[in-house]
Amino acid sequence: MALIKSISGIRGTIGGKPGENLTPLDVVKFTAAYGTIISGKNKSTKIVVGRDGRISGAMVRDLVVSTLTGLGINVVDLGLSTTPTVEVAVKMENADGGIILTASHNPKEWNALKLLNSDGEFISAETGAKVLELAAKEEFNFIPVDKLGTVTIDDSYLQKHIDAVLSYPLVHADAIAAKKLKIVVDAVNSTGATYVPALLKALGVKEVIVLNGEVTGKFAHNPEPLPENLVQLSSEVVKQRADLGIAVDPDVDRLCFVNEDGSMFGEEYTLVAVADYVLRNKKGNTVSNMSSTKALKEITVKNSGEYFPSAVGEVNVVKKMKEVNAVIGGEGNGGIIVPDFHYGRDALIGIGLFLSHLANHKNGMRSLRGQYPDYFIAKKKMELQDGIDVNAVFEKIKKKYKNQPVNTDDGLKIEFDNDWVHLRTSNTEPIIRIYSESDFETKANNIAVRLMQDIKEFI
Repeated sequence: MALIKSISGIRGTIGGKPGENLTPLDVVKFTAAYGTIISGKNKSTKIVVGRDGRISGAMVRDLVVSTLTGLGINVVDLGLSTTPTVEVAVKMENADGGIILTASHNPKEWNALKLLNSDGEFISAETGAKVLELAAKEEFNFIPVDKLGTVTIDDSYLQKHIDAVLSYPLVHADAIAAKKLKIVVDAVNSTGATYVPALLKALGVKEVIVLNGEVTGKFAHNPEPLPENLVQLSSEVVKQRADLGIAVDPDVDRLCFVNEDGSMFGEEYTLVAVADYVLRNKKGNTVSNMSSTKALKEITVKNSGEYFPSAVGEVNVVKKMKEVNAVIGGEGNGGIIVPDFHYGRDALIGIGLFLSHLANHKNGMRSLRGQYPDYFIAKKKMELQDGIDVNAVFEKIKKKYKNQPVNTDDGLKIEFDNDWVHLRTSNTEPIIRIYSESDFETKANNIAVRLMQDIKEFI
């Protein structure tokens, strides 16, 4: 069905023909290319591997680990884990890199290799290009039997990650415990079912109710934590008279909340609320990608900081955060990056900071959400057929709206007075994403629909 190579890793659907999907041959080829480049001339190379709860996870893990050991690389296997946990482990292990086996928010038929450097961050575009080039050439040199790498199984990083969250200065477990919270978690049948409840209990949460808590990879609903996929969570929060609901994606790097009345806090406002809390305690700058709400900029300015936009993609956000020395950043999809914790989207530190913020608020979730601007973002997408020249289409749209402010750093972003629309091809799916923001929901939707009509016309 699809094989996508991008800054977000090597992602594809399981099964089908090599080169067109993520087949066993493709897994071995890209792993071998990455392992060869990471090891370089090092006499001893260590790579951390972890996976989410996907059906194909065990199969892909076996292929990846065997390929790495065949290159003479020593593997630390975390087993069922999360994306941020693997990132944390790379640093703690002083490893040379890491591979996370997850397709993040994609449906169950997908899987991916997310590739990390020795800092536990996504590899650069330059390194990624080298991996793709070497994979295409298939110029690998596997080692003889007496030099095979080793495999160490390490299940300690769940606790190590939780301990790190609890030790973070702005996370206040005592204050959270004092609120005696009741929380419903939608773990979408992946590793969030293990990690999120364990963290909440360590933070002193009184009662945790887990939905879709069996780690089967057979996702109970579309795993992307969008409002239309969180109907069950919303209903259960009201039914249980809980204080809030928490939803994560399968690899636990995206985070969103449901209010006590079942309404959505809004995934865009996960970062806004956490940034507000951080900025009240630590002055500095913020970064989000240009598809994220302008509310972050307003909160940053209010707290005497400066806001900077980046291109979409975690690696781009991290790069910009380092350039401007940001104290908090992330993406409007519920991705929180806390730089002095680690440079990666991490729902666990996000939960710790958000609940600490809520603990300082006298009233409930709905009241907290009411402190922030009420903008609406319409999030649409259009499937791409083979052979479509997206750049040519964007050029025609750019000419049509030549009298409006336009940014072409990442796809095409057009501003209309206080509103905006952002068009870009996805790094993770064969689609065009169309995001638009306005102060009214219908207006945001109308802008998105208008641009979708333009795309169809120019195609």
